[in-house]
Amino acid sequence: MKTQKFFTKLILRVLLLGMVISLMGCIPPQNEEEKLVISDKERLTSTGMDSENVNTLADGNTAFALDLYHTVKPDHDNLFYSPYSISLALAMTYAGARGETGEQMADTLHFGLPQEELHPAFNALDQGLTNLGGGVPEELGDAFQLNVANALWGQKDYSFLPQFLDTLSENYGAGLRVLDFAANPEDSRQIINQWVSDQTEEKIQDLIPKMGITPLTRLVLTNAIYFNATWMEPFSEDLTQEGIFHTIEGEVVSVPMMQHGQSKYLAYVKGDNYQAVELPYVGNRVSMLVLIPDPGQFSTFEEGLSPTLLEDIRLNLGGQSVSLTFPKFEYEAELGLAQTLAAMGMPAAFSTGADFSGMTGNLDLFISDVFHKAYVGVDEEGTEAAAATAVMMALTAMPVEGVELTVDRPFLFLIQEKETGTILFMGRVLDPTQ
Repeated sequence: MKTQKFFTKLILRVLLLGMVISLMGCIPPQNEEEKLVISDKERLTSTGMDSENVNTLADGNTAFALDLYHTVKPDHDNLFYSPYSISLALAMTYAGARGETGEQMADTLHFGLPQEELHPAFNALDQGLTNLGGGVPEELGDAFQLNVANALWGQKDYSFLPQFLDTLSENYGAGLRVLDFAANPEDSRQIINQWVSDQTEEKIQDLIPKMGITPLTRLVLTNAIYFNATWMEPFSEDLTQEGIFHTIEGEVVSVPMMQHGQSKYLAYVKGDNYQAVELPYVGNRVSMLVLIPDPGQFSTFEEGLSPTLLEDIRLNLGGQSVSLTFPKFEYEAELGLAQTLAAMGMPAAFSTGADFSGMTGNLDLFISDVFHKAYVGVDEEGTEAAAATAVMMALTAMPVEGVELTVDRPFLFLIQEKETGTILFMGRVLDPTQ
């Protein structure tokens, strides 16, 4: 993985950039220079992550993450995305959804809580995630960071319902910033993209593509997540050497393989047609769960991956002495999600009959497109990852005998918060050289 020169060591920088939602209205406003407006509503302080509603939300997010995985995997080889970013950004959009549009979104996204409980639950979960670094010893410095930022960008002189703005401000910390999309769509795009770049340590550039904002744009919702962490048990750079990896097509490729140098006590389980190992990051509150199907069993295991199976794997992980050999890899992935989400069960949101009247009081907005890009790199020190989403809206146990585990074949992986099981990122590696 390419390491930035100013780092003294490679760290996990995950930037999960989520949902940019561009909403359009029908009345072109007057020209005016863009400006910044801070909402007068402050974010509500969360009481913690242990509530029943937060657990219900996390379970629903996991179900959506796996539904999305099964839907998009046929069209991609290596795959990486941020289900949490997508869920969070669509939750902000859902705050303005009503009628059949809201019902379809709730079903598809597995939002099992009513609106008045869902958004406070997201607030509690989100604030709990950003506080995960609190237990990391100070001497470890910046070995673990997880920051989340949200913002609203609205067309000047275009009216949004106070209840909608208050919900996003109080539960997502997203104040309203005013731009003139009608007069300066390209300048507005650059301003928002610069905010995205700033929030993500410049890992996500040009999130909104050219022509992504038009004179009809009325609202853009942005979410950015920055994650920076090192392994609790780093691999030894001196031991990394070229090794064999068997691709999904049955080819053999050479890839740098990392080793710890000696067996480590890791959470591990062997199932009927797979092995799984959990690699914790510093602080032991976030981990990478690696799922390695047995040779010839990748498709069978992948097709059977469900929330129930995933929970069973998590519950059966046990302490084990593991001599792990794991590939270094780095790649980017890109998803277009408009047709995907519509096919998954929420077509109303993408039609001219969409009901987002909770945003403006009118039936004048619908989702026109959804873009998602992501990056991941894994090396001896940790993981670096980034993701961005744009949703465009337009008008009308004890150790037993040691295990030797060489990950030399296709595998799946999740970067997860361990207490609730929230999946921050998810992906698969079919060929680490691509």
